[in-house]
Amino acid sequence: MGGSIMTITSTALLCLGLCLGHRTQMHAETLLKPIIWAEPSSVVTHGRPVSIWCQGSRKARQYYLYQEGVREPSRSEFPLGPGDKVKFSILHMTDHLAGSYHCSYRSRKSWSVPSETLDLVVTGMFNRPTLSALPSPVVTSGDSVTLQCGSQQGFDRFILCDERGEHNPGRLNSQRQADGWSQVLSTVGPVSPGHRWAYRCYGYFSTSPYVWSSSSDILELLISDLFPHEEAPTLSAHPGPTVAPGGNVTLRCQTRRLFDTFYLSKKGKTCPPLYLRSQYQDGKFQASFLMNPVTLDHGGTYRCYGSLNSAPFLLSHPSDPLELVVTGPPIPVTPSVPTQDPTSGPQLPDYTVENLIRLGLSGLILVVLGLLLFEA
Repeated sequence: MGGSIMTITSTALLCLGLCLGHRTQMHAETLLKPIIWAEPSSVVTHGRPVSIWCQGSRKARQYYLYQEGVREPSRSEFPLGPGDKVKFSILHMTDHLAGSYHCSYRSRKSWSVPSETLDLVVTGMFNRPTLSALPSPVVTSGDSVTLQCGSQQGFDRFILCDERGEHNPGRLNSQRQADGWSQVLSTVGPVSPGHRWAYRCYGYFSTSPYVWSSSSDILELLISDLFPHEEAPTLSAHPGPTVAPGGNVTLRCQTRRLFDTFYLSKKGKTCPPLYLRSQYQDGKFQASFLMNPVTLDHGGTYRCYGSLNSAPFLLSHPSDPLELVVTGPPIPVTPSVPTQDPTSGPQLPDYTVENLIRLGLSGLILVVLGLLLFEA
């Protein structure tokens, strides 16, 4: 009898322990860590809309959005229907809404841990910087190139963005010059023909790391030497490679191989090369780059390249270099004779008011004379 009581007691205690243990596990159960992201992007132009999403668990009763530096939740949302995520909408992005965000949620009994942080950036608050490639945006396959982002705004930070979202060089400290110009230099490469190499940059101040300038123009690197060497175009000057200031010259790039576009680059120029659609003439594909009027700045060494529509950033081998010499006395420019708009005619004086006055006086005199004759 005693043994039976002991057995029952032990079994009851064991069951109680299991139940308590199960309840303890239920209380200790943690919710899934939420995920936070922005659509369409976390880099938002000033005044444009953006949505911040927070995704957690289907057990979530309410979601909370926190902005760094603000003690209380910035926003809270209830999930609509059975779902595990909510959307926090910002209709008009401003510098006050830029910052670092995270989100969390609560179920009926517990809270989740915070999500990772999301950096929400506003752009367009300052003038855009310039982005260039040194020594040239035309790069031989396998080589590296230096990107230069600079501005007269005096930014102490710049950020360089890869348009593909990969291999982002990130935030860079600027170099300040005496004239107020600030810039950064960043080397990218070696470049390869497997994808586009396109970049843009922004400037900002370290005191406001989430408030950026407008974007620079996109700089696309052009990768050369990707077609057989014998298919390289030829470059010639017409009427010749020596021209006086004020004259005109045409640089003609041509080849028998099909190219859809021809590029003309000048040695020492960091800006993108000129380009023209090719035209088929006399058995050759060609493009003619007209310089008129020629200035001393046009002098220098030129090369041209060909490319296809299917991969416009992939270029042929360059043509042989062409030296354009600008020398001699300037060609006088014949002043143009001002032409008169035939529809307007000469601007003649308007005598309408004076004529009306004269007619009025004449009428008055006739009336007076008539009265005098009537009395006589």
